[in-house]
Amino acid sequence: MREKKTVFSGAQPTGSLTLGNYIGALQNWKELEKDHNCLYCIVDLHSLTVRQDPKEFHKVSLSFLAQYLASGLNPEKNIIFFQSHVPQHVELSWILGCITYVGELKRMTQFKDKSGQNRDNVNSGLFTYPVLMAADILLYKTDLVPVGEDQKQHLELTRDIATRFNNLYGETFSVPKMYTPKIGARIMSLQEPTKKMSKSDENANATILLMDSEDSIMKKIKRAVTDSENIIAYRDEQPGIKNLITIYSSLTGLSVEEVVSKYEGKGYGVFKTDTAEIVIEFLRPFKKSYEDYMNNLDFIEKVYETGAKRAYELAENTMTLVRKRMGMV
Repeated sequence: MREKKTVFSGAQPTGSLTLGNYIGALQNWKELEKDHNCLYCIVDLHSLTVRQDPKEFHKVSLSFLAQYLASGLNPEKNIIFFQSHVPQHVELSWILGCITYVGELKRMTQFKDKSGQNRDNVNSGLFTYPVLMAADILLYKTDLVPVGEDQKQHLELTRDIATRFNNLYGETFSVPKMYTPKIGARIMSLQEPTKKMSKSDENANATILLMDSEDSIMKKIKRAVTDSENIIAYRDEQPGIKNLITIYSSLTGLSVEEVVSKYEGKGYGVFKTDTAEIVIEFLRPFKKSYEDYMNNLDFIEKVYETGAKRAYELAENTMTLVRKRMGMV
């Protein structure tokens, strides 16, 4: 029996991580590394379902890894790597695709949404995306997957595929479970506080990016949608203020009750300004660290090469068993 459980998470490389990514994911990842075997994969192959400019894609991918490191992920305690550097991801994806039903993929709501948004590029990769995601996860005998609600359906399909393979060919894969942190799991849009903050939101004011300027952060939080009550309270009837309190609490370590008590009798203007200043101050060391990493690309190269080597060994152990189970010579 394995001593530690394995955690796997994959994210597509984009221009900047969001404050929601940090509070909802990265902040918890740093805790997970203490008691788990953690793999954090930059899923660059998944990004190819959308046409990319090669030079910009190369630059953004390196920047994304630097942001991971600047956020505090330790490359010695975690395996950090690019998906495309471990060929077993694609090999297992093909094998799993051969036991995944077309009907299952047609039911994926993300395919319906994205194909509707990109009618000029509805490619087969977009359709089979969940199978590659399943391969990413199952390749490392993953126990826990930190995913948001938008990926829950894909994880359920991954569990179905793992169970089906095990039933057909013998016990091979762990059936992964969804991991949801207890605190700060969901940071919401500043403009539509009933939906999750997203780096792909068309409204720039809805999302705080870790790379945003201090002036931009102040303006975005001051423009955050609230309500007419002008009372600092943590309740569902006031989703905008509730979201800002979550951000404040997550970055200061104060409890929600302490934040509410501190601002009793004070208006939204004061609270928004203070929240913005807390975010700005919090991100200063991140930005300094990010610049240091981007000025040391040799170190970044060492991180992803070492990560890929470690991931390759784990992946090949799994694929050796998969090939044996299926009778491949």
